[in-house]
Amino acid sequence: MNNQLIYNVEDRPKFSKLLVFAIQQVLAVMAATIAVPTIIGLPTQIPAAILGAGVGTIVYLLFTKFKSPVIISSSFAFLDALFVAVAFGYLGIIVGAIFAGLVYVVIALIIHFAGTKWVSKLMPPVIIGPTVALIGLSLAGAAMGDITTATGSVLNHSYNLVALLCGLVTFITVVICSCQKRFKSMKLIPFIIGIGAGYLCASIFSAFGYGLDVDYLKIINWQPLVSNFVDANGNFTGITAFLDYPRFALVEGIREIADGRVLLTGAGVGEIALAFIPIALVVFAEHIADHKNLGSIINRDLVEGEPGLERTLLGDGVGSIAGTVFGICPNTTYGESVGCVAITKNASVSTIFTAAIMCIVLSFISPIMRLLQTIPNCVMGGVCLTLYGFIAVSGLKMFKEVDLNENKNLFTVSAILIAGIGGLAIRIPYHATEGVVDKVITITSIATALVLGICTYAIINALEKREGKDEEGEPESLVVGAVAPDATYEVGKSVVKDDAQEEPAEEAPVEE
Repeated sequence: MNNQLIYNVEDRPKFSKLLVFAIQQVLAVMAATIAVPTIIGLPTQIPAAILGAGVGTIVYLLFTKFKSPVIISSSFAFLDALFVAVAFGYLGIIVGAIFAGLVYVVIALIIHFAGTKWVSKLMPPVIIGPTVALIGLSLAGAAMGDITTATGSVLNHSYNLVALLCGLVTFITVVICSCQKRFKSMKLIPFIIGIGAGYLCASIFSAFGYGLDVDYLKIINWQPLVSNFVDANGNFTGITAFLDYPRFALVEGIREIADGRVLLTGAGVGEIALAFIPIALVVFAEHIADHKNLGSIINRDLVEGEPGLERTLLGDGVGSIAGTVFGICPNTTYGESVGCVAITKNASVSTIFTAAIMCIVLSFISPIMRLLQTIPNCVMGGVCLTLYGFIAVSGLKMFKEVDLNENKNLFTVSAILIAGIGGLAIRIPYHATEGVVDKVITITSIATALVLGICTYAIINALEKREGKDEEGEPESLVVGAVAPDATYEVGKSVVKDDAQEEPAEEAPVEE
């Protein structure tokens, strides 16, 4: 498949364009990046999360020899594990990230000696395709929840029609910029233009909302930007209004030691290991799915070719550790970044590297950090409507290699999609107080669906090897016929069509 990339992996756009393209990548990953520290109760660590994304991405690019154009940033897969780690302070978060990163390093060493063929056998296109599609589909709910949310409203968790309008303005602008053929530059920066249009629309409504004190029209919350310059007492915040360093995990961990506030114990280390290692083992499969997806977009095999699964795992694992130590949480490859590559046709790794440097620099510039925090959820929801959709479609494209007329493939795909979309997660209890379970490890629905698909495929393969190939003339399962209406099945000497109508038999000659 030729995706007709405008900029290939090794291409380097002009510096002025490079900066604009990098800003677009930063904006594409921004919403999810800042969401993770907020969810785990550390909203003041948003600049640290952005710093960690930049540091982690640079480490990843170094390990992958600058051949894999994707940003790695705050991972949602480790949210439940992070809740466990936060209870032990910043040192707990760092220890958890080390455990997760070491899992990737160990698997990379296994691949170094055993090769990657077993990975392809374990996860062929029939498993990878629906898993990639599931990653995009599973995020649909979050995107649609954001697109109807007015961030500045007191009732910001309720449905807001004005917010939906602003989100749709963003979405339509991105679509128009991407599909028009007259201005090439617009095709390369549709997200910047789309976010700008959505933010402008939201600002107009918000201005009326604050001016007339109409809560429903308050789409944007400008308070983060205001508090950057003025404190609660109305005083100027000083130099930190312009420059401030992110309170990343390493600095906060050193402070815990210096102040004698260390909460981490030997038992705590074991609890953190129990929370992070199982999740990291399963997320390994998602790592493969992400790189298969990216490879299909840039027309390169990143798993068995260059840079190879060994290097992508090392980059993701070590990059995740570095991103936590100099940030706040473990990182992973971002589907939003992959979607940005797919839509803009810009696979230049120079763009990704510049975006990483930009994340590091921006994390120290207070006004920009606060301004980015004011981008309303509805605007980012409009952007994610396209990004998540492209992730899902990329997975569906892999189905061209899958014959769904085979029961083996049909049941495997069904298991992954239904379990994942249905939200089937595995919650493993590991601690109880007075007989009541109060701590569990949660394997996400995507990871659970992936494991279920692998097990289904392996069981059917084992069954086929044991029984051998079906004898010629033996009827196939009617389950396939339900999916392929034109299929026919031989039963004895008659032919039965899937619509349950028999072919008319030839009339026997009548004896005179």
